Amino acid sequence: MTDTYQTLLVAIDGSDDSALVLQRALSVAHGQGERLHVLHVIEPLALAYGADVPIDVTDLQNNLIDQARDRINKMIAELPIPAEQVYVELGAIEKTIHVKVEELNADVVVMGSHMRGGWGMLLGSTARGVLPGSKCDVLAVKVGNK
Repeated sequence: MTDTYQTLLVAIDGSDDSALVLQRALSVAHGQGERLHVLHVIEPLALAYGADVPIDVTDLQNNLIDQARDRINKMIAELPIPAEQVYVELGAIEKTIHVKVEELNADVVVMGSHMRGGWGMLLGSTARGVLPGSKCDVLAVKVGNK
């Protein structure tokens, strides 16, 4: 067993905090961006707003995916991460992260987490959702608390 992570999945939300998460992941990878895979998950509008969305939201969701892809590509433009290792996917966040870990055989998931005090709220809700079902380590990068 090696003491260095070989394949890192960086799960980002596209916010300004994502830049910090990417930098920390790059640091963990010792500057080797080719070891990073970047994932941004967009929840289907039916999941976010209930299954009874009375209109076809396909065009809206495709627009959201395109906007997210553009934002992520701008975010990684100066980083040594291959474009083919950047994924913007539609799905339930935790499940999509777990599936991508399996596909990539990732050693670690790096993600941001708002740590707001108290043992019960040590990690943000997404990090709390990813950790129990994860087949690899999860590294939470503290974000949002300046």
